[in-house]
Amino acid sequence: MSDQPLNGGTAPAESTGPQFSVEKIYVKDVSFEAPRTPQAFGEQGQPQLQMNLNQKVQRLNEGAFEVVLGVTLTCTVAEDKTIYVVEVQQAGVFGLSGFDDNTLDVMLGTHCPNVLYPYARQTIGDLIQAGGFPPFLLQPINFEALYAEGVRQRGEQAAAGDGGLADSEPVGNA
Repeated sequence: MSDQPLNGGTAPAESTGPQFSVEKIYVKDVSFEAPRTPQAFGEQGQPQLQMNLNQKVQRLNEGAFEVVLGVTLTCTVAEDKTIYVVEVQQAGVFGLSGFDDNTLDVMLGTHCPNVLYPYARQTIGDLIQAGGFPPFLLQPINFEALYAEGVRQRGEQAAAGDGGLADSEPVGNA
């Protein structure tokens, strides 16, 4: 029994299965603008919120990737009265090794944003409240569904552009 370490010893180094780790989570960029304050505090009407998401992935080395989840939230009243704009780029360094290309793409497109989103959501909520506006909490996002939709759209673009040139034109980030 003493021949086998309780913590697994060298077993992780011998493991050839897929490995995922969160190395670091950080805010890469943040911006809060409230161009109509203090008049905005007295605005009447139903606020309209528009949220935009984007994601960037950069390979840092063989098994490490930086994933940046960009969230922009714009609040307007009436036609074009911008009350506030919040932009957050929540980033993380993730260790991913032992995944085939398709699974790696899925991990980077779904799992990593799922890890980052709660941090971005908290930062956005804090900024809105610090700006003097009522607390606001973004609803959860189904990144699996967004990823599946992106794959479907890329497939349609590839099929629509398939005039025998599909091998020479990569279908990448659209």
